[in-house]
Amino acid sequence: VLHIDLAITGCSDSDGVDMYGLDGEEMWYADFNKGEGVMPLPPFADPFTYPGAYEQAVGNQGVCKANLAVNIKAYKNPEEKI
Repeated sequence: VLHIDLAITGCSDSDGVDMYGLDGEEMWYADFNKGEGVMPLPPFADPFTYPGAYEQAVGNQGVCKANLAVNIKAYKNPEEKI
């Protein structure tokens, strides 16, 4: 059986995203406003657990924002061409 999984971590100066998907369905995402991980699965689906997933997402945001700061400094934050 072939499955396609997707993990996305991203950030900006003011926001961040960390999510996991499988076969085109969102399986888990970090809600940084509520401070928790969310599994948007229907009630009949067997939920899975990943201890420490939200804490890892918070750590990923720290790395992402540090990398963002380095890139802004390195590229001198050029204006976008329209």
